[in-house]
Amino acid sequence: MWAFKANLAFSVLFVVFGAALGFLGNRDTFRRKVSVELNPGLTPPSVLPPGVGLVHVRGLGLNDTLHFLLCNHGAPALLMVHTNSTQSAVQVDWPSFINRSSSGSLRVEPQSSVRYSSALVFTRVWEYDDVNNTADPQQAAESSFYPPYELQNFIWSDLNETVNQSDLTVKLCGGEKTESFLNGSLCLQFSAFESEGRDKAWPSLHHNANSSQLHVWLEGVTPRGNRSRFALEFQSVGDSGFQGRVDVHSSIDDEYTPSIFKVSQWVSFPENSSGVWGYNQWKPVAYRKAEPVFEDTTPCKHSQLVSMKRIPQSGLVQAYFTEDPQTYGLNISFGIDKDPVLYSDTKYISWTVLVGMGEPPADSFSTLIIIIIAVGLGTPLVIIIVGGGFVWIRKRRSHSSGYEPII
Repeated sequence: MWAFKANLAFSVLFVVFGAALGFLGNRDTFRRKVSVELNPGLTPPSVLPPGVGLVHVRGLGLNDTLHFLLCNHGAPALLMVHTNSTQSAVQVDWPSFINRSSSGSLRVEPQSSVRYSSALVFTRVWEYDDVNNTADPQQAAESSFYPPYELQNFIWSDLNETVNQSDLTVKLCGGEKTESFLNGSLCLQFSAFESEGRDKAWPSLHHNANSSQLHVWLEGVTPRGNRSRFALEFQSVGDSGFQGRVDVHSSIDDEYTPSIFKVSQWVSFPENSSGVWGYNQWKPVAYRKAEPVFEDTTPCKHSQLVSMKRIPQSGLVQAYFTEDPQTYGLNISFGIDKDPVLYSDTKYISWTVLVGMGEPPADSFSTLIIIIIAVGLGTPLVIIIVGGGFVWIRKRRSHSSGYEPII
């Protein structure tokens, strides 16, 4: 009997830990071979305006290619193009692209291989006087808003100096020639990924080989009022025949973003279909310091999705989309009702979004949590089984000696 229960205990442990290992092994193992190039095909006499650049990130799969293009010609934009070919390539008519004289000056060839295209464009930074401390621009009076910062007019840093081939990152910082931006800037850091994983820094979004990331922060900007708060406006431009919506889902775990159990997903899907082809995904949280602790977190919220009548003033978008694209707009605002901390207190706010193809990555338990769960489930079962075995042995020995123990 004891041998039977020991075997049963080991069997329980085997099943529990086997299930845990199986869960760990059921991860996304898909990889892409990623490369980065700056201003593809640009040769003299064509010369880009000062500070303007085009970064091309190519993610080669087994039978497809995912292209990301980041450009600050006009409003900064990230274009994503997915093809069903491993030979697809970016072609730029540089004179037309520089002059923004015609659509179609940037193409992915062969065009017949293109399956899906979309662009995320950062258009404005809004500043408003939060008189009632609601941290909600939807409730603010129109007179509370200062003139917006038009990102298409920003002067940007040289992309040549910030492209990191080994880390697959690019940083873009810019501002206006105004007193507000004298010692401040708006920055975007783009990251590409070869495989599944998470950044170490909060909010540690769960990415995969079909996604990229934009980390956005406003730093050192002098607010125009004592109670100023900010909101970020961006627009999504996609192929005609696609629609957009924003879904908010519950997250299973706050291990990577303490106290945040929600995730927002702005998805793109074909008309008359529910299948998602592209997405922008974020956690509703922002940070007031570059290296935050829990006290530096603040909620953020999005506005209603609005259909736009025209495409934004982005040279990249104007060069790529030749037919009538579908454009939507959205604002992200920072802070919470009665929040005692204003932007002027830290002069820093950051927010992060994933941009990718297909279904958005789903949150999952980390390896540590899975091991803890496995130990938590397996240990009590083993104690019960083994403990029952000891009781049985004691009873048997007691009966054989003629003594009945008190239990």
